[in-house]
Amino acid sequence: MIDSLALTRLMHLASPLLPVGAFAYSQGLETAVDDGNVRDAATARQWILDCLELGLARFEAPILLRLHAAWTEHDVSRVRYWNACFLASRESAELHAETAQMGYSLRRLLLDLETNPGTDHSDLAEIDPISFPAAFAFAAARWNIPPRDALTAYLWSWSENQVSAALKAVPLGQVAGQTILVDAQVAVAHAIGRACLLADDDLANLLPALAITCAKHETQYSRLFRS
Repeated sequence: MIDSLALTRLMHLASPLLPVGAFAYSQGLETAVDDGNVRDAATARQWILDCLELGLARFEAPILLRLHAAWTEHDVSRVRYWNACFLASRESAELHAETAQMGYSLRRLLLDLETNPGTDHSDLAEIDPISFPAAFAFAAARWNIPPRDALTAYLWSWSENQVSAALKAVPLGQVAGQTILVDAQVAVAHAIGRACLLADDDLANLLPALAITCAKHETQYSRLFRS
C-alpha cells in the first residue's frame, strides 16, 4: 500500500492548486460546445468519457507508465524516447503548446521545491521541451509514488479539469458536473486496467474528430480557453 507521505505527495500532484496552468485548457471541448456537439450534461458526459476511454487509456496513460518506469530505472534515453513520442502525438499547435507549457511549469516547480542541494536534476533540466506526462512521471518516481497510483491521480486530475471546463463552457450545474465525475470514477479504473495491459505496438492515438476539433479551436472567434 502507498504510505502516508507518498499519498500526501500524490494529492499534491493531483491538486487543482498545482500551478501548471491546467485550468486554462479545454482540449477541444470549448469548440465542441461552439459546434453544438456538446450542449448538455449527457453530451458533455459522452465527450469526456469517450476521450478518456478511447484516447487517454490507449496512449497517454500507458506512456505515463513507461515514463515512470524509465525515471525509476534512471533510463534517460527511454525517457527521451517516450517524451518525444508523446509530443509528436499532439495533433494541433495548441495541444503541443499545452503539454510543453505544463511540463515546463511543473519542472520549474519541482526544481524550486527541491530542498536537497546535493540532488542531481540535470537529466530533468536537459529534456526540452518536456511534456507534462514526463514531468509528472518524474515527480511520481522521485516521490516514491507507485505507478498505478500516479496514473490514477493523473487521469482523475484530467477528468476534473474537463468537467470544470464543461461547467464554464456548456454551461452545466454543479450537480450535473459531479454526476459526470461519479461516472468518471469507473471510467478511470477501466482506463488504468487497459493501460497496464497494452504492449508498445498496441498504443494508439487515433481520434480524428477530436484532432479536427482541437485544430478548429485555433481560429475560433470567441474563446475562454487556450486549447
